[in-house]
Amino acid sequence: MRNIVHRHLGKVVAGAAVAVAGTAVMVGITLPGTAGADESGGSGAGTQSAQQAGRDGAVRPGVVQQAPAEGDRGKGSDPLTGDEIKRAEQIAANRQLLNSAQNVAGERGPQRLTVDLVDPEDDGTDGANAPRRADVTFYDYKNDTLVTKTVNLDTGKVEETGTQHGIQPPLSRAENAEAARLLIADPLGAGLKADYKDATGKELTSPDQLLLNGAVYRATAGAQPAVLDKCGEHRCVRLFPKVVNGPWIDARKLIIDLSAGKIAKLDR
Repeated sequence: MRNIVHRHLGKVVAGAAVAVAGTAVMVGITLPGTAGADESGGSGAGTQSAQQAGRDGAVRPGVVQQAPAEGDRGKGSDPLTGDEIKRAEQIAANRQLLNSAQNVAGERGPQRLTVDLVDPEDDGTDGANAPRRADVTFYDYKNDTLVTKTVNLDTGKVEETGTQHGIQPPLSRAENAEAARLLIADPLGAGLKADYKDATGKELTSPDQLLLNGAVYRATAGAQPAVLDKCGEHRCVRLFPKVVNGPWIDARKLIIDLSAGKIAKLDR
């Protein structure tokens, strides 16, 4: 069992010891030491070894097959290819959206979130020859709006545009990084930086020094300082940082309002 550093923010924990009730499932964290390990003592590893072993008992190296080349266009319900994702984004982010919207860093243009295939069956069509469509979602930090555009990859046209307020989909990597950047630069991030130094002996100056998972935070009546009352309308983040090749740091009580660029500590 690794040593637990207990200071400032609460706990710096190694491996899975972050143990936030219900949170690890919510943000989909795979904790160190659990992925790819066969701890059951079952026959899986033995069977694999037996298959790889020669008659002389020597274990032969496994064979890794080359992944098939990704084409520029899929068919039917095939996953979107890299080329299709890039093309869908380019079609969806027209000049008007690029000029009017704002991303998480305050720069011109919307914050790209996801590009998802529209299932042909949802359109009432099926088969390999069905039109390829993609839903492209952006977040506009200028007015806290979720923008969804349905793109027809066959025609190169936007078929539908939807805007919603108060809808907070999962956070992108860029948003988690911006939340960490704001926290590191804020006085409330002093505990995070001190815990990082305790764990590594180095100064924390950049989000790149952390592995970041984050969950959307919504305001709950009486549960947070007034500065966070708009969380849900605003895009707010609760971070779960981890030292690269090191322990988790407990920052659950620190909430970053990305829309307002403010940070507050929960009372409880």
